[in-house]
Amino acid sequence: MKRTSALKPMLLQRAKLCSAAALTLASLLLPLTSQAQDVYPSKTIRFVVPYPPGGPTDLMARLLTVELQARLGVSVIVDNKGGAGGNLGSAEVAKQAAADGHTLLLAASGPMAVNATLYRSMPFNPLTDLAPVIQISSFPLVLEVNPKVNVKTVKELIALAKTNKTDLSFASAGNGTPQHLAGEMFNTQTDIKIAHIPYRGAGPAVNDLLGGQVNVMFDILSSSLQYIQAGKLTALAVTSAKRSPQLPNVPTMAEAGVAGYEFTGWHGIAVRAGTPAPIIDKLNSTLNAIFKEPEFRKKWEAIGTPVVGGTAAQFGELIRRDTVRLGKVVKDSGVTLD
Repeated sequence: MKRTSALKPMLLQRAKLCSAAALTLASLLLPLTSQAQDVYPSKTIRFVVPYPPGGPTDLMARLLTVELQARLGVSVIVDNKGGAGGNLGSAEVAKQAAADGHTLLLAASGPMAVNATLYRSMPFNPLTDLAPVIQISSFPLVLEVNPKVNVKTVKELIALAKTNKTDLSFASAGNGTPQHLAGEMFNTQTDIKIAHIPYRGAGPAVNDLLGGQVNVMFDILSSSLQYIQAGKLTALAVTSAKRSPQLPNVPTMAEAGVAGYEFTGWHGIAVRAGTPAPIIDKLNSTLNAIFKEPEFRKKWEAIGTPVVGGTAAQFGELIRRDTVRLGKVVKDSGVTLD
């Protein structure tokens, strides 16, 4: 009994020492967990855009570059790496970039959620090789026709397609792009078959729509708005859940009679998987702060998208959800690419 009693103070003292050591270790580790965020960024940031210069994706990156430089205190350089439907540039970030937040990806819905189903083989896995940072856009599309088609409503277009008296075709910016998938969804949900004509980018597609070589297109609103306002194209409906402030008199697809139809293209920012959470948090908070600036919001909305923002987790959930939803559209269309 005496021996047991003697051991108690010793055990108590040892427990106190262990507790003190644990607290000391925790206090030492706590600065380390935020060290990556405190020293980030420490060099030039490369902003990879997986498409050629000049389109809305490139424009978004260049608008953000100015603000990121001002807030992060380092140079931010846009690097256009187009090819393979966005796979080329996206794969470079996913597989070759350091996981330190100094290489950002302008992450588009095509390579992030569509191409895994569209391409027979993928050079990267968007769900495991990249880490979401923030969603930055949600682009509505507009269903438009060349005025020579002589239809004014979606119902008239559907009726014309079902008569088979006119050879109808819809243009897109390429296989797997939002313009392509929106058209395939329209075919499926209305039980019609308007032939798909893929182009190398939205610009050439719109040019042929204006020239009458094709007669229908679902296009990102911002790139066609000037032609709609000039009467060179006829807008039949927008694909978003609500009407566009830029085309308040144009109905949504649901209002036009295609119940349950909703489609938006989106973009976000991603980094290589394994990037420390404090760095992702700093990027997310910085970008959210940028989107709160009234002057910047005006510039952003002028591109044709509302300001989105939100958490990294919310963007990750969008990627996972649309990988399933848009993957089904691709499967239903029967299109595959090497």
